[in-house]
Amino acid sequence: MTMPGRISQSAFDGSRLRVILLLDLYEGAQEQFLDAYEHMRNQVASVPGHISDQLCQSIENPSQWLVTSEWESAPPFLAWVNSEEHVETVRPMHSCVRDTRSMRYSVLRETHPDRPPTPETAAAGLQPAARVGDGVARHALTFTVKPGSESKVAEHLAAYKSPKAQVDDTTRLRRTSLFMHGNRVVRAVEVEGDLLAALRHVARQPEVRAVEEAINPYLEQARDLTDPESARLFFTRAALPAVHHVTAGRPEPDGLRRHALYYPAVEGRGMDLARFLAHQDEAAADDPDGAVFASTVFQRDDIVVRLVDVTGDLDLDPLAALGIKGPGRAAELRRLLDGAAIGVEGDLESERNLNRLLAHADMLPVTDRSSADS
Repeated sequence: MTMPGRISQSAFDGSRLRVILLLDLYEGAQEQFLDAYEHMRNQVASVPGHISDQLCQSIENPSQWLVTSEWESAPPFLAWVNSEEHVETVRPMHSCVRDTRSMRYSVLRETHPDRPPTPETAAAGLQPAARVGDGVARHALTFTVKPGSESKVAEHLAAYKSPKAQVDDTTRLRRTSLFMHGNRVVRAVEVEGDLLAALRHVARQPEVRAVEEAINPYLEQARDLTDPESARLFFTRAALPAVHHVTAGRPEPDGLRRHALYYPAVEGRGMDLARFLAHQDEAAADDPDGAVFASTVFQRDDIVVRLVDVTGDLDLDPLAALGIKGPGRAAELRRLLDGAAIGVEGDLESERNLNRLLAHADMLPVTDRSSADS
């Protein structure tokens, strides 16, 4: 049997980040766009971790523009792009832009003809090695509903008819997993091909739109999906990016079960908590007898969600299930986790608190559908 390769995708390898934003402007909106860009450029220049940016215009089609920026690493960019400050900074651009596409790349190699690299400078800020992927893009959305409406919302979300899996010749919906924790909803998607194309495809489907309209009255943050600006703001604020994914390099075991675990972080420590869990899952992926076969960590602000595919029940190995196997790991999680927010305070090394945390963090599964179910 050929052993599958280990899959690892991460925002935490310390490499510099190149962000590419493709824009298609409305005709006649160029001066308005340039004013908005100048405002954004001045704002982002003071953001920690930002190095530089460039604005480029197509020599073939003047309505097509390109913004590139370089960052010290992915975490400061993600903190900025997911912030309310960013939402307000880019708002003036919305009326100028017909369509956008954002891409993020870590820097693997670079050439400086004027200064031949030394071994030290050649590796500085570069991705240490090419990552091995599986052709799947992962993303999640999260939002809250009015307390008391949880069961009604879960009923609506579980009952919708899945959209067609095939989006186009190169893009296909692979899996949608939906969970709730109290009044918080998390919807995670896996896509083969173009993530943005898939998300737009799903949003246009009548069955999906009907469900979204049905839950509108229950949302804590009001939205109007018929209004492009309202829809854009909602999905921007609901975005819960995948910051790390790892799949063990061993044959997929039978009977895998998917769980989502919710980790509210101490204020301002969400990225640190996500990084901690990512490093833990990297180490766990090398355990040939480990219960966790695959893990994806999603993070926005102080919200961290860890999606895990495990063999057996979570409580068979609570330390592995929570991502804290190893000396001192429980104490580290306690330092980063907002225990009061999840209802578990005190020493996480006691069996009682460990089991309570696992029970409180384990999110309620609402639906989990692979493309084969569609």
